[in-house]
Amino acid sequence: MREVINLVDELRFRTHKEKHEMSHLYESKIKNMGNAGRNGGEYYTPRPLIKTIVKVVAPEIGNTIYDGAVGSAGFLCEAFEYLKASKSLTTKQADTLQRKTFYGKEKKSLAYIIGIMNMILHGIEAPNIVHTNTLAENISDIQEKDRFNIILANPPFGGKERKEVQQNFPIKTGETAFLFLQHFIKKLKAGGRAGVVIKNTFLSNTDNASVSLRKQLMESCDLHTILDLPGGTFTGAGVKTVVLFFEKGAPTKKVWAFITLLGFALWDMIC
Repeated sequence: MREVINLVDELRFRTHKEKHEMSHLYESKIKNMGNAGRNGGEYYTPRPLIKTIVKVVAPEIGNTIYDGAVGSAGFLCEAFEYLKASKSLTTKQADTLQRKTFYGKEKKSLAYIIGIMNMILHGIEAPNIVHTNTLAENISDIQEKDRFNIILANPPFGGKERKEVQQNFPIKTGETAFLFLQHFIKKLKAGGRAGVVIKNTFLSNTDNASVSLRKQLMESCDLHTILDLPGGTFTGAGVKTVVLFFEKGAPTKKVWAFITLLGFALWDMIC
């Protein structure tokens, strides 16, 4: 972080080129934090993976986009880049993209600061990010006005939540990621689309919470695609993961499953 601050001091941000260079510098430092292992995964999701998820979910101008586990805000930044490049924007569309598109929450203070700075450096001038514990919200209180068109997220792996937090959810479990998935399903508008990274054990666990959550997801949403990620996708995390792509409003009828034996290049070809 000190290296970044020293380099920032040398820049004046008078040109788009300087801002662009700074965003790349900042991303590289976040990547180094992720590669350091331990809790690095909370700071950095590999950008090829994020770009693939954004491409599949395919947000459009006017959609509201939400990440309840913002971290370094990689999903929101890549969605911004995707939408910016999708078409020539009118003044009204550009304002919508800046102020009424990207929303998120982050619990940890350092990750919150990193995420806000990353969004600003990518050109999002007014990030709608709240410093709060997403799981402290009782999902029975979520109303239509609180819902979003698109959800892109990689919730924390392996966290354990206290009993009082679990009381905010109909399916009680200490697994943080499973609570986040319940939150995301509730936060999605009818017809809304999501791409969510989760541990692959979600697909095979036989405990009551896992079975109930899979049933809820497949009955309330069309889980149309599962992308099985290669081992080592997340440095230091030590877990295998999948990406769930689903649309809310109709039950699941058919699921496409892809195994990325050759990494993200295979998925790019499939797309």
